[in-house]
Amino acid sequence: VERLDGVTRERFLRDIYPRRKPVVLTGMELGTCTTKWTVDYLSQAEGSKEVKIHVSAVPQMDFLSKNFVYRTLPFDVFVRRAAEVKHQEYFISEDEKYYLRSVGEDVRKDIADIRKQFPVLAEDVQIPEYFEKEQFFSSVFRISSAGLQLWTHYDVMDNFLIQVTGRKRVVLYSPRDAPYLYLSGTKSEVLDVDNPDLEKYPLFVKAKRYECFLEAGDVLFIPALWFHNVIYEEFGVALNIFWKHLPAESYDKTDTYGNKDPMAASRAIQILDRALKTLEELPEEYRDFYARRMVLRIQEKAYRNDYG
Repeated sequence: VERLDGVTRERFLRDIYPRRKPVVLTGMELGTCTTKWTVDYLSQAEGSKEVKIHVSAVPQMDFLSKNFVYRTLPFDVFVRRAAEVKHQEYFISEDEKYYLRSVGEDVRKDIADIRKQFPVLAEDVQIPEYFEKEQFFSSVFRISSAGLQLWTHYDVMDNFLIQVTGRKRVVLYSPRDAPYLYLSGTKSEVLDVDNPDLEKYPLFVKAKRYECFLEAGDVLFIPALWFHNVIYEEFGVALNIFWKHLPAESYDKTDTYGNKDPMAASRAIQILDRALKTLEELPEEYRDFYARRMVLRIQEKAYRNDYG
């Protein structure tokens, strides 16, 4: 993934944004958070307000098999625990991993916004607003133990992943490689992208891997629909800024996480499911023939053919 230093808003919008490819932006003005946010400062800044966190006994978190539990801890206790390698106090095991993804007050109705959920910390952050005010969707505050790996998934919003402290590795895949990623909704079933089970997932080798390492102060632009898999190499704090690439009415109004497909895409998938159900009325060889014709139709109508 390309690294670019000191990119202005104008240059980003003119040269980078229209390309719809991930890029690491360095040397951006992010405020005092990159130097100020030590474990001590974080834990006293927001005090003992309760936060809901993921706790996992294994480093690779799997959203499909749900190999983690949700627990609640006071924020100051959580920060200290997430920064430790071995725990004196724990829920599952002494080397369990912790992960916070901030959410709105009412998860069903409210988006995550650091200014509302963590107002003291929000003061230390200068968010790069490389988009129009009305495009803003959410600002998600994240803290994780060292070694934790998050499942591969895509979001439907554009995203700046701001690495405030710590170091992480991000592996990305293009939206066009979706056929090789064994999707279940927005998530890939291939958890271990470094040592995939190729008997179970033989097509995965065809997916082109993009990779970058984010140091404190780096900002990764992840365009909507790009798949990403994150490993926290160190205890670290990050902030995601999501914004709308499409007109506001394209998105599902009930989406507070930024991971529900655009309305037109959801409708198209429902129509396709109905079409497939209708095909079941035919014997297998007819069903196979007409399904292949449908695939060809989709390919010639909807696939882009300008990919290099």
